[in-house]
Amino acid sequence: MTIEGTREALVRAGIELLEETGSADVGLRAIARRAGVSHGAPRRWFPTHRSLLAAIAEVGLTDLSAALTGAAGRPGHDLVDVAEAYVDFAVARPAMFTLVFRHDLLEGSGAELRNVSRPLFRWLVAMIERETGSRDVEGDAAALWVGVHGIAVLASTGSLELAAEGVDRWALIERVVRSSLSPR
Repeated sequence: MTIEGTREALVRAGIELLEETGSADVGLRAIARRAGVSHGAPRRWFPTHRSLLAAIAEVGLTDLSAALTGAAGRPGHDLVDVAEAYVDFAVARPAMFTLVFRHDLLEGSGAELRNVSRPLFRWLVAMIERETGSRDVEGDAAALWVGVHGIAVLASTGSLELAAEGVDRWALIERVVRSSLSPR
């Protein structure tokens, strides 16, 4: 196995374990075992457990970005479609979704996750500016993200249906999107 192959095998194994167990507490030994390498091998490519988790989170951010840009690329799309794709990602991959936003866990990893997450936010700002002509694009993007993220977290854990029984998730997403945007 090449150096890049081992590194990628470790990241893939970490993703598999993360999504199987539903917990970001996957250990280095378990990841190494799944990747078919010695328990000391991860330290050759990742100086800390956090750096390996950050590499896994980077894949998650890239996948989330692809889901959102894919929703935006469909004919007749709007911000509601993008918000629905965000919630869909959280529901389909709850452990990855949680890891991506676990800054407390990823802090000090040495990874530059902002290099992936910040362009995604800038993309949202540009989309809002293009589609709405908003007066407060940054504020609208932040309000939209916070509102939709809340729905995503609650939906990914099953809490939305428990707390707001009978509320249509898709109607709620549309309501949050529309109420997050400033008038022209």
